[in-house]
Amino acid sequence: MPPLTDLAARAGSLAKSVTEATRSLAEASNDLLVQPTVRLGVTGLARSGKTVFTTALVHQLTGLHPLPALRASQEGRLRRARLVPQPDDAVTRFPYEDHLAALTEARRWPRSTDRISQLRLEVDYERKSGWRTGPASLMVDIVDYPGEWLLDLALIEQTYEGWSRETIAAAQRPGRAAMAAPWLASLRSLDPNQPLDEIVAERASEAFKIYLAAVRSGPEAVATTPPGRFLMPGDLAGSPALTFAPLILDGPVNPDSLGGLMQRRFEAYKHRVVTPFFRDHFQRIDRQIVLVDVLAAVDAGAAALAELEEALDRVLMSLRVGRNTLLSRFFAPRADRILFAATKADHLHHSSHDRLDALLRLLVSRALRRTEAAGAHVSTQALASVRSTRETVVHDGPSAFRAVAGTPEAGESIDGETFDGETEAAIFPGELPERPEAVLEGAVPPGSLRFPRFRPPQVSRDALGRPGRLPQIRLDRALNFLIGDRLA
Repeated sequence: MPPLTDLAARAGSLAKSVTEATRSLAEASNDLLVQPTVRLGVTGLARSGKTVFTTALVHQLTGLHPLPALRASQEGRLRRARLVPQPDDAVTRFPYEDHLAALTEARRWPRSTDRISQLRLEVDYERKSGWRTGPASLMVDIVDYPGEWLLDLALIEQTYEGWSRETIAAAQRPGRAAMAAPWLASLRSLDPNQPLDEIVAERASEAFKIYLAAVRSGPEAVATTPPGRFLMPGDLAGSPALTFAPLILDGPVNPDSLGGLMQRRFEAYKHRVVTPFFRDHFQRIDRQIVLVDVLAAVDAGAAALAELEEALDRVLMSLRVGRNTLLSRFFAPRADRILFAATKADHLHHSSHDRLDALLRLLVSRALRRTEAAGAHVSTQALASVRSTRETVVHDGPSAFRAVAGTPEAGESIDGETFDGETEAAIFPGELPERPEAVLEGAVPPGSLRFPRFRPPQVSRDALGRPGRLPQIRLDRALNFLIGDRLA
């Protein structure tokens, strides 16, 4: 007979499963029978433009700005979109108004996503002609969260021993060895079976976090190594659940040793941080957009692109995807539409946008096949949630080059000229190869393209001082793929 503690744990797990199933049933019943709702997840790896995308999406819809590629807008069926109180009171509200002011008044990019946040949009529209004609409304719950947290879902099935081996092996790869050297040196001085010492554990964890920060700021900034909360702790800053690190293990560890402490905290991180995120937020996502800064990876070189490909594959493996049936909608909802979007397309002339999209599609090709086989709709798109440039032509003697013009941020340096944040510049960024595989083969040397940071565009204001429309590139296409069918 199992020990009483095991029976109690199983009973608690069963009760929690029943509670979760009951909540899912209630939410699905409300969606299907009372108020149609779509829950849209917005994520991406560091500096991919998540905050800008969410801000721009709300700005475009609430302002009822023309969105030609969104069918309901193009057909004149959108009547009103407004922010209403969000459904989850325990989740931070996405500070839309602050971010919009940063873009339109200060002309600076808003701060990055470092914790989960939420907004609810109520969209009123006219149904298309047919037996369901007439007014209708759709609730769009936007859940914005760091992609680094998404990659943590892979830890749920991992053991501490397996995670330690995988993380240490990744640190020894040629592209990371130099950055990892100080951490690996300190790691070799630790005996997993030495007596438990809180100070030693804290120092080991801090050395590991310094290595993770170096990876983030180096050429592989597009990639990430879990735990994602180590560099984006949110409200868990200083928690013991974030104070552990890999160790070199040769066998089982004593529970009262340093290795035993690290193992317990790894398990605590999974059960108290990762699992609640999956249960309370992630498994309820209906539609998902994953934003990707492909241009940063291209500029960093083939190794960074390989890291990005691996990271994106892990992202999609973490998603619960597939075609929803009536039963799955009630008991095991899935994300049935996934969009991978290459951001900052405005840094390239439009003649290279198809090439950027083709490169992204190549990077996620394995994931696309797996997801489509599960019955989900998957697509890719090159976009700019907020367009910061305009297209122009620059001349160099008899040659003319298709370029982009905008206001580089203060301190940006191009060809030896440092900009003050007020002066506009025309930049020839270079061109992506026609064959996307050539980029992975090293056809674009690191640093050969020009992608300076531009300030957000200057927008006009109406008589009441309200900002006009922020320009965008294919944001409307992204919206049509993600929610267009629910506005039919």
